[in-house]
Amino acid sequence: MIDLAAAAADLPQAWRSQILGRVGGAKFKVLRMDGSAYPDEIHDFDEALLVLDGQMNLAFADQVIAVPAGSVYLVPAGQAHAVAPGSHGTLVIIDC
Repeated sequence: MIDLAAAAADLPQAWRSQILGRVGGAKFKVLRMDGSAYPDEIHDFDEALLVLDGQMNLAFADQVIAVPAGSVYLVPAGQAHAVAPGSHGTLVIIDC
């Protein structure tokens, strides 16, 4: 069993994920959001972003989407995305 909030709190730095395990070919990661922005990125894989607590402000080219605690946002491969300021809490990332 993994305490996700504790694992995120123990990370030495915000916005640096830690792989907690693998399920099939997917990586199961956790990170801590600290209110600062995170720059644009594009992946060649789909990504599920699950907000455990707090809120993530997910930025696309022309909009910002608030993703509240208990919600997951699925980012398709090839989609540029960033995190806008004000995002805070614990984030689980599942990618493959």
